[in-house]
Amino acid sequence: MDLGIAGRKAIVCASSRGLGKACARALAEAGCEVVINGRDAKTLNATAGEIAGLTGAKIIPVVADVATPEGQKALFAACPQPDILVNNNAGPPMRDFRELGRAQMLEGVTANMIVAIELIQKAIEPMLSRRFGRIVNITSGAVKAPIAGLDLSSGARAGLTAFLAGIARTTADKNVTINNLLPGQFDTDRLRGNLSKVAETKGKSIAQVAADHIASIPARRFGDPAEFGAACAFLCSAQAGFIVGQNLLIDGGKFPGAF
Repeated sequence: MDLGIAGRKAIVCASSRGLGKACARALAEAGCEVVINGRDAKTLNATAGEIAGLTGAKIIPVVADVATPEGQKALFAACPQPDILVNNNAGPPMRDFRELGRAQMLEGVTANMIVAIELIQKAIEPMLSRRFGRIVNITSGAVKAPIAGLDLSSGARAGLTAFLAGIARTTADKNVTINNLLPGQFDTDRLRGNLSKVAETKGKSIAQVAADHIASIPARRFGDPAEFGAACAFLCSAQAGFIVGQNLLIDGGKFPGAF
């Protein structure tokens, strides 16, 4: 399918690896010029070269921490008027909520709620004036099914979801959509790191822990990041203008709800 976004300009946050990288690649494959972002210059530049080589698209790497004003300024210096914005940021580590101090809670809310809102504030006016914009926020399957120990991440991302739900309805008439992608367990470096920690804690092998997790997923496998990237690219497509304020859960069927 021709997604109708060739020539569009995109910013994909936290895209040097994992699901952000998959989204950046899918948008590049659709013909977009993509600004990718990360904090490690070596990894980021390697990713830029890889995606450019595979797709022939223009890929602009921006080394920056998007949680900071300086990082956000660097992103928009590289792409002052994006047509597409994909918000992505790592969540806080697993921790019992009793251990969270105020500073840690504020840091988590900033990273997983406020930063996305700030970036949308910067991007949305040009989108509205051009009557085209696609904003996709990568949140988490934990928004629908909270996970003990990830309460801060779940709460902050749920807050972002609620904050943007009403806003999405105010921009849709200008062909500017805001939607959310909720990943379950995908085969990424982050997942493998989490499996390793669980294995160490439980005294099991990583293979055993992975098998336990897979057994709880009806699809009986972890997700392929390329699948996630393709879903993101579709939400950014010309054909997705009637999808407004939605939460697309991609978890292999693990969440048992009907809605």
